[in-house]
Amino acid sequence: MSAVLAPTVRIQRQDFDVAAEIAALTQGRADVGAVVSFSGLCRDEQGALSALELEHYPGMAEAEIGRIAAEAVERWPLQGLTVIHRHGKIRPGENIVLVVAASAHRQAAFEAANFLMDYLKSRAPFWKKEHRTDGSEGGWVEAKETDTQAAKRWKSSSE
Repeated sequence: MSAVLAPTVRIQRQDFDVAAEIAALTQGRADVGAVVSFSGLCRDEQGALSALELEHYPGMAEAEIGRIAAEAVERWPLQGLTVIHRHGKIRPGENIVLVVAASAHRQAAFEAANFLMDYLKSRAPFWKKEHRTDGSEGGWVEAKETDTQAAKRWKSSSE
């Protein structure tokens, strides 16, 4: 479908600038007609979360997300793809994840971004622990069944 494209995958502790990442992916590109981005933020639904701590195995997380990003590049005609996922303690309102898909046409960009987010929400190798405002630690956060079901629609060729 698309020319050989190496997606950008970064796992990092530091925050990222959504606008700067989109600009870096599209600057000087006349072949890009659509950019779809998804930025996920840490949220506090109950008013008791001070931080969400994300852990990962360095090397493994990059390789797994890179594998899924490469699959997206094979499935859709993309001109660019960036996936950034943070780790460490993340406070409510801070960025956790960014997916930016660039294509000549919107449908490919939407589908690729959706595919990646369904994977990241349900199967990416991250472990999340809640830290509460009262100083206690909450439990480990499990993937939601709705996220797992959403990911099944893609039936990855690599599974």
